Amino acid sequence: MRLLIVGLIQGQLSIAARIAMDRGATVTNAETVAQAIAVMRLRGADLVLMDMALSIRELSSAFELDRIRTPIVACGIDVSPQSAADAIRAGAKEFIPLPPDPELIAAILEAVANERQSIVFRDPVMEKTIKMAETFARSEASILITGESGTGKEVIARHIHERSRRASKPFISVNCAAIPDQLLESELFGHEKGAFTGAAGRRIGKFEEADGGTLLLDEISEMEVRLQAKLLRALQERVIDRVGGSKPVPVNIRILATSNRHLADEVAKGTFREDLFYRLNVVSLKLPALRERPQDILALAGHFVEKYSELNGLPCLKLSNDAKRLLLGAAWRGNVRELENAIHRAVLLASGDEIGTDAILLDTPSTTEARRSDPAARALQTAEGLTRSLVGKTVGEVEQHLILETLDHCLGNRTHAAKILGISIRTLRNKLNEYVAGGMALPDTGR
Repeated sequence: MRLLIVGLIQGQLSIAARIAMDRGATVTNAETVAQAIAVMRLRGADLVLMDMALSIRELSSAFELDRIRTPIVACGIDVSPQSAADAIRAGAKEFIPLPPDPELIAAILEAVANERQSIVFRDPVMEKTIKMAETFARSEASILITGESGTGKEVIARHIHERSRRASKPFISVNCAAIPDQLLESELFGHEKGAFTGAAGRRIGKFEEADGGTLLLDEISEMEVRLQAKLLRALQERVIDRVGGSKPVPVNIRILATSNRHLADEVAKGTFREDLFYRLNVVSLKLPALRERPQDILALAGHFVEKYSELNGLPCLKLSNDAKRLLLGAAWRGNVRELENAIHRAVLLASGDEIGTDAILLDTPSTTEARRSDPAARALQTAEGLTRSLVGKTVGEVEQHLILETLDHCLGNRTHAAKILGISIRTLRNKLNEYVAGGMALPDTGR
């Protein structure tokens, strides 16, 4: 857990910092809003604890412009209820009074840790999809989630459940493609003792397990037509029939379903019931492919590097610039799942101070072959990915990124970096001084 404390760390705020560190948080400090913005852009954090003496609205507005979704918790001494409410309206997610209550800080850290980055995204296309999902989550409507394999349909389904009124109840997932047809009926609806050979006792199915909560029918297009009819009755009448049962069993669940096929086409083919399609498709949510949200590629890659470095007890290395270009230029036909597998392998294979291209082995043979046989196509694809990743950034932010990346490439040698950038060493130094004045820490290397 990375905690950024904004304000002067003294008095009660220093006590809050010590409590957070005792609970396992890594604490960084920024004394001003400008410094806090610079820290978030440079290193990021999972939670911001901010002194109410500073402008919460200013920091919240900056976060919104930069699409930073880190929650802000306001804190202060002898704060009136009205001031606390104003802090929430200004953009704070929570308010905690000072002196700090250790258990309250621990609860907030735990809540953020549990909620943190169940979905990692930065691209506006995905942001729009997430907002739509969260709007639908508050309803009781069935939702059909579509998209290519590996785009994260089950992740979105869990996200919808966690933000629904059923969040405290079970979330049960059934992969309809992974269970043989003759077993799927019993898996979903359960069975009574003696219903078939081997049924030695009553079994509760997934519908009853999910009672009060949410049932996800993953890859529902793979369900046989006979079973679709039984599912339709369960959706319409909110009752199920166990296999071999003599009386209906009432259930209270919300149904979410996923498919990587176009169900309307399956209806036309006669492999999917039209009435069930319309029953499930009350709300439709289509997940974009990874190639359609290029700004998510590096954000997800960084997340997976951290995840698998920690999981395998390895140091968390940075992706090299060439590795980033390779990731941006890949086709990602397997979407987020393929990216995750590639990064997991890269974390295990990497040697040296960073993760280079030699550690990144892509799953798709055709992608690798195309890259080898047509360098021009690879260069074009990489350029397009890099260009799209700049959308939404200001000219100043792009300039800063270019300068810092070039300086990093030159190992901090400012004279060399200035030559590559086509600017004078004086101009480069002035720019770097501006970044430092804004609260950014730069290594004191090179000339």
